[in-house]
Amino acid sequence: MKQTAQAKTGDTSAKTESEKPEAEKSEAGRPAKDVAKPEKAPVKFGTPQTPPRQDSPPPPHRPPPRPGSMAANSPRPSMFSQRGAPRGGVEDPEDGTPLPPPRPKGPPPEFKPGDHVVYPTHGVGQVQGIEEMPVAGMSLKVIIVTFEENRMTLRVPVNKAASSGLRKLATDDHMAEALEVLRGRARIKRTMWSRRAQEYEAKINSGDPLAIAEVVRDLHRNAGQPDQSFSERQIYEQALDRLAAELAAIDRTDKAAASEKLLTFLKAA
Repeated sequence: MKQTAQAKTGDTSAKTESEKPEAEKSEAGRPAKDVAKPEKAPVKFGTPQTPPRQDSPPPPHRPPPRPGSMAANSPRPSMFSQRGAPRGGVEDPEDGTPLPPPRPKGPPPEFKPGDHVVYPTHGVGQVQGIEEMPVAGMSLKVIIVTFEENRMTLRVPVNKAASSGLRKLATDDHMAEALEVLRGRARIKRTMWSRRAQEYEAKINSGDPLAIAEVVRDLHRNAGQPDQSFSERQIYEQALDRLAAELAAIDRTDKAAASEKLLTFLKAA
């Protein structure tokens, strides 16, 4: 009995010993299921693969400028210097920063009833009086200007008269310079007519006698020159009428006599 029991125990130990390498072989040969493999991002065909972004090195440290140096006193570049000056401003030719629009020099002019004045977009008018009118619960002082030809009445606030362009008649010296412009040679740009028409209308609406005289000079045609187009004729007559109206108010004559005077200067060119 003892021998059989020993034989059985010997067989079982032999089996376990013989099974061990097989189990070890099976475990060694079997792939590990618990180990997670790194997943690869799906590659989309047709899309460029961007390389990984690399952080650029920080810029070198610059010490602040000393007070009184040129770097400290130089103006900072403005956002308007890249796209142009804002509406109504002019760029500085040195650094491109916009300059504020020019302001009238000296105190604002005082207008009295009966004075002849010039409004840029309407021409010569006459001041009827200065009154106070209620606006939004407040009292506003306005200048009442009438235009006989247009049969229009304009009310301009006193504090906005200078900024709106309302002015008195040009001086004799200023009008003499405008008449000398008419004797000059026409300067016509080689651009499209639509572009030149906009420039001419802007000069007329500026109310400046010198600018209006330039329009009359450039669009005037003497005998032997090619005729004007319809749009050129309209702008020419508008500029001539605006300049003659101010000249008539200065010389205290009618508009027909002032127009004849302008034509004599144009023919002398």
